[in-house]
Amino acid sequence: MMELVTKNWSLKLISLVFATILWMFIMGERHLEVGYTVPLELQNIPKELIVANQVPSLIDVRISGPRTLLLKVSPNDISITVDLSDLKPGLTSFKRLEERLNLPSGMRVTRVSPSFVDIRLDRRKEKKVPIKVVLAGDPDPGYRVVGLKAIPARISISGAESEIKTISEVMTEPIDLKGVTENFSEIVPLTYERTYTNFVDDKTSEILVSIEATEPVEAINSLEPQPEQKRLE
Repeated sequence: MMELVTKNWSLKLISLVFATILWMFIMGERHLEVGYTVPLELQNIPKELIVANQVPSLIDVRISGPRTLLLKVSPNDISITVDLSDLKPGLTSFKRLEERLNLPSGMRVTRVSPSFVDIRLDRRKEKKVPIKVVLAGDPDPGYRVVGLKAIPARISISGAESEIKTISEVMTEPIDLKGVTENFSEIVPLTYERTYTNFVDDKTSEILVSIEATEPVEAINSLEPQPEQKRLE
């Protein structure tokens, strides 16, 4: 039995090595399909324009190719780029995104989702709008608000022309007046819920609030209950 194993052992060893190499070659050339989530990169946006619609930041891609090649591919090495240079304001549809993938030769894209993206470009504009002070609560009885001043009184906003046309003012967060009896100032954040415009610089405003008594303080105090006095006999 041992004679059969050891006979021509060198030829058998060479055959085993070749068989192993052939198996590794076959396994290496076996085709696989792998899914990736790759970033969508917008490049060369003209300075005077702004993207004014929701564009997906990630694209789902399935890639087929030899196993040896797929093992060398890192998700960080794959991206889809869209060049926006020389575009005019309006809607542009970019189709066949798979052709924009930077894949090694020998690999094939089997699925892309979404398969296209629509990009709307709008002119970038800037304007100043007044700040509207928002109040909450009331001063103490006998007092009232007689003046409001915002510093600065107007704020600069910048963004998509189509959206900026609809903005006539920016409001502050509510200022609480409960229990107030005298003038005060407060730095207040500005509220803003638009998508394609934003503040140029400041996002706060100092608000000066002027308070006055509606009647003399003596009269106000006279309205307060007085302690009972003992009757003198």
